[in-house]
Amino acid sequence: MTGVAVVLYERTQTGTDAFNDPVYTFTPVTVQNVLVGQPTTDEITSSIDLYGKKIEYMLGIPKGDTHDWENTTVEIFGQPFQTFGSTIQGIEANIPTPWHKKVRVCRYG
Repeated sequence: MTGVAVVLYERTQTGTDAFNDPVYTFTPVTVQNVLVGQPTTDEITSSIDLYGKKIEYMLGIPKGDTHDWENTTVEIFGQPFQTFGSTIQGIEANIPTPWHKKVRVCRYG
């Protein structure tokens, strides 16, 4: 199995607005070898119950990746998606595949 290149929009706080809320800029970063998989029926049902969002894909993040994947925009196959929920992470040494984190994504826009 091999993954695909995914564009992750890294969020950097650049200041605050008039209400003292953070203002962010987004920088596109290409991450190689990201596994794009279809969620199970149970995962779809759970995400709707817990978050009110329908999972479109589950992303397998390669080992050694240090990007922040929580609550950000990603482009998969040229289309925008939004990550949601917390990143699910396993112990790298105990997982035989090249991927050790899972991220949920829903349709964006």
